[in-house]
Amino acid sequence: MSLTSGLQIEGLKYAKAILDTVRRMSADTLGVTRQGYSELETDVLHYLQGLGRDLDLEIHSDDAGNVWMTLPGRDRSLPALVSGSHVDSVPQGGNYDGLAGVTAALTVAWWMRRHQFQPERDYTVLMMRCEESSFFGKAYVGSLGMMGRLTTADLLLRHRTQDITLGQSISSCGLDANALTTGKPVIDLEKFGSFIELHIEQGPTLTSNEKVRVGVVTGIRGNVRHKNVVCHGETAHSGAVNKEFRHDAVMATAALIHRLENAWQEWLDKGEDLVFTVGVIRTGATAAISVIPGEVSFTVDMRSLSADTCERFHTLMLEEAAKIEKERGVRFDFDKALYTAPGAVDQALSDRLYAAAEANHIPCMRLPSGAGHDAAVIGAAGVPVAMIFVANQNGSHNPHEEMQMKDFMTGVDLLWQTVRTFD
Repeated sequence: MSLTSGLQIEGLKYAKAILDTVRRMSADTLGVTRQGYSELETDVLHYLQGLGRDLDLEIHSDDAGNVWMTLPGRDRSLPALVSGSHVDSVPQGGNYDGLAGVTAALTVAWWMRRHQFQPERDYTVLMMRCEESSFFGKAYVGSLGMMGRLTTADLLLRHRTQDITLGQSISSCGLDANALTTGKPVIDLEKFGSFIELHIEQGPTLTSNEKVRVGVVTGIRGNVRHKNVVCHGETAHSGAVNKEFRHDAVMATAALIHRLENAWQEWLDKGEDLVFTVGVIRTGATAAISVIPGEVSFTVDMRSLSADTCERFHTLMLEEAAKIEKERGVRFDFDKALYTAPGAVDQALSDRLYAAAEANHIPCMRLPSGAGHDAAVIGAAGVPVAMIFVANQNGSHNPHEEMQMKDFMTGVDLLWQTVRTFD
């Protein structure tokens, strides 16, 4: 795919300079590290605000520390069209997760200033803080704080390696953390008309397609999770106990996972949207090569665009676990299930994106998002949201993200074509 439009060609240098500068600012031993509500994240926001001042954008921060940079429209009584993403990263992660969306929104603003284009309504670049859960175990902190949806318990969450809480980290940025727990938004939602978030795809669908390198998201998968499931068996000598007398926690766990994998495929064959992952498995502290394991702990993560699908698959898992308990003389203890509702995108806004792609001959497909995004939080507050995905190589949440700039600029062009015709 070649760069074709004026924006794709002329905006490439501008966008690349932003991405490269932030990469240098946040370089780690591997990849980049931009912790939410850290001094570095603040420095990155200050750099990006400087670009906004160069474009003569109206700039302000909300009480959660998110930054809003607005290019005024002709009719300022209309609610704004907003685009952006988060600026933080996971530890030693890639440079594009989040930052690509901020850069795309800024590049569109740069293009409008360059060509003296004034939109019908305000166009706002939104830069959000602390989307990643890696440091404090809480995702979407900036967007949840914006909506007043953090809790006192959230503020007490402790840093993964440092003696500091999330609330203290927020306060260190000169913000009142408690003001974000009232249940009331700290922004005027009536002025927040629509939100479009460009993001790298964090899976292989687009990057495995030679012709289609951007997508319009159909929805954001919700999930049901167990952070700790324990299978209790019986520890014994590996050479002295025949199969019929064993209560092997590893084999019981493997049997459960095997049954669920088979069921997963059956559900996919029936057309259900579902992904299922056991991300962590650990044997007990006394595990050894000559010991039949008496304890195994593991995690469970099931996701779907349908909350009903997640709940039914969760029920199936519990039923199969009960069967294995009887068959193998083991016991499964499940911790409290954690539920995250699927994030709906606005159909009309998504259709606008797809129509803009067709009108401007941008190859595009519709696809779901398996990962969560700030867009889901914003959409849950009643704001129409849509997402653009851009192909990205080597996955995400690792230092090897390899988004190609030509793919990125195609996504930027799609954003611009949508903004240009937005009334």
